Amino acid sequence: MKIYTRRGDSGETDLIGAGRVAKDHLRVEAYGALDELNAALGVCASSSAHADLRALLATIQCALFELGAYLATPERRHREEMRMSEPSDAEIAALEAHIDTFEGELTPLQRFVLPGGTPAAAHFHVARTGCRRAERVAVALQRSEEIAPSAIRYLNRLSDLLFVLARVENRRAGVPDVEWEGRRA
Repeated sequence: MKIYTRRGDSGETDLIGAGRVAKDHLRVEAYGALDELNAALGVCASSSAHADLRALLATIQCALFELGAYLATPERRHREEMRMSEPSDAEIAALEAHIDTFEGELTPLQRFVLPGGTPAAAHFHVARTGCRRAERVAVALQRSEEIAPSAIRYLNRLSDLLFVLARVENRRAGVPDVEWEGRRA
């Protein structure tokens, strides 16, 4: 099977079980943002020296792939037939548990943190901003189409986790977070 089909040459793409839509359709933008986030997490995993973080990211990447498939399937009956589901409360609770565990390694924040530090930490910050963008697009889609509230909660919690993981990368490398000091004269 060839990688190209030429079906998208006119600016349209297929949704699962729901026909074709323009490639700039909000639903396509939503799962496209997840694809970008997933790629950014691949960069994070490849730049991290820590096996526990790489393993966690592999699990999250699989979950994001499933969330992307969920978003690419607008009709509930098709999602049910294909056994696609939105993120569960247990998955969201797992993200929260990871946040709590990793925050145990960190000193409490005294100031806002600017993206930076080690290259790996900077990659996590880029992924965090991509996650926030995916969340904003999902919220916009939720206004006009059925999207499970847990999808939004999952992305919100994931962005928090990515912030914490950026700080963990810096701490484990012995590099201080880059703290915001306000405007400089």
